[in-house]
Amino acid sequence: MPVPRCQRLVGTRAPLPGTLTVVEGRCGGPSRQRPRRAAGGEPVRNGQVVAQDRLGLPFAVLCSVPFVMVLSNSMLIPVLPLLQRAMDRNLFQVGLIITAFSIPAGLAIPVGGYLSDRLGRKPVMIPALILFGAGGLLGGVAPILVRDPYGLIIAGRILQGVAAGGLYQVALAAAGDMFRGDARTRAMGVLEASNGLGKIISPILGSALALLTWYAPFFAYPVLSGLAALGLGLLVDEPRHRRRGPELPRYLADMTRIFREKGVSLLVSFLAGFVALFVLFGLLSVYSDLLEEPHGIRGFVKGLVVAVPVAVATVTAYVSGIVLQGRLARALKIVLVGGLGILGAGLGFLYLTDGLAALVAGTSIVGLGYGLALPALNTLITSSVPSAERGGVTALYGTVRFFGAALGPPAFGLLVEGGKAALYLLPAVGAAAVLALAAWLLRQDVLVRQEREGPTADRREERVAGGQPGERPAGPSPAGTDGREAGIPPVPLGPWSRVRSSFPPAARTGHRHVPAR
Repeated sequence: MPVPRCQRLVGTRAPLPGTLTVVEGRCGGPSRQRPRRAAGGEPVRNGQVVAQDRLGLPFAVLCSVPFVMVLSNSMLIPVLPLLQRAMDRNLFQVGLIITAFSIPAGLAIPVGGYLSDRLGRKPVMIPALILFGAGGLLGGVAPILVRDPYGLIIAGRILQGVAAGGLYQVALAAAGDMFRGDARTRAMGVLEASNGLGKIISPILGSALALLTWYAPFFAYPVLSGLAALGLGLLVDEPRHRRRGPELPRYLADMTRIFREKGVSLLVSFLAGFVALFVLFGLLSVYSDLLEEPHGIRGFVKGLVVAVPVAVATVTAYVSGIVLQGRLARALKIVLVGGLGILGAGLGFLYLTDGLAALVAGTSIVGLGYGLALPALNTLITSSVPSAERGGVTALYGTVRFFGAALGPPAFGLLVEGGKAALYLLPAVGAAAVLALAAWLLRQDVLVRQEREGPTADRREERVAGGQPGERPAGPSPAGTDGREAGIPPVPLGPWSRVRSSFPPAARTGHRHVPAR
């Protein structure tokens, strides 16, 4: 039935962001509601921070989280020989400085994901950054306090590993909460690029700080993580429409339901992420050794040459995040499969060619495939679940990625012993197998949820009383939802059709409205 031109609306539902809203008691048609801004610049409507359409300063601060985390190992690897000589340890013992971080981090990431769903993203990331800095500070002051600092350095690295569970993957989930649609795809590319930028800068930063003293790199951790924590606290506001995650038993049941509905596509996505990280980091470890022997490139020049494929991956990730918008967002699966194909082609190129230029070019082709695949993969996974379970899914994804990066270097070290064919062709066959699985089994329409912004954006995935998860009872639309959510087509209202979606449900159905005085 037609809606009166002047009326007082009765209802509690908040209008959708970007829609027109009729102001109570005002005649003459609808008026556009201008959003207020939160402390970090995010749009606020009805007292709630809502999803954004463009990247800004708050998101730049969020990008500092993966940048800080990637310093954890990459900054120390170039100075490990210096640490070995200073503490008079063997190669295995100094290698434990890396392992002491990696194992706790892999175990803590799922816990950090659950806590971020339950408590919020910032309440997990800020303490994690503080703990990460404290672990680095412990490693830095240990040589000053004790004669043999090795034990305290290992303890500090364990603290940093535990803190890592609340960093990059939680930032990934936070970006998924902050953005929708095209903006989310762009954000995933920029996040991956900030991770890659850290990989480029960290070896140079570690080597430069080690010129002061061998333990100086440890002091960079508290400085950088402290700045990131301060920025998060002052400039970033979480979207408050994100549903709080349920208690652990219900949370596990919801995760089980998600994997029952989308498990095949999610597992293929996880496997693709594992292979991409496994190949890139494994190849880079061998690439660094091959530059020294047989090509004789060492020192600062070696660092610059090592940075070339990483820079290619970083720039590609950034550009692909920008390009994969609008209609191209439908091609996420195609881009993922194409990226895996380019990655495998780079390995094949390395097998067929020789020489320094071919080595740099082939490794850069692998970086190009990695940079194409990862932003598309990140978008598919962060878009696959509502915000209340997003932290858990991205945490599982992060654990898989983390172990791919950790297992790649030793695995490629073993493959070197088998000759050139084993080193390049076996990983290429693995990448081709995952490519085939992704092309066959991964369904983008199953993974990517159709989302709306606003306080009710994620309620469609909630359990409904009297039904199973994701089901709606028969009959009228449940309270607090509209006909579109229940599968009922909208009723045209002539010139009022543009403002229909901003009415509370009661007003749209013609019930419980009171004519204006």
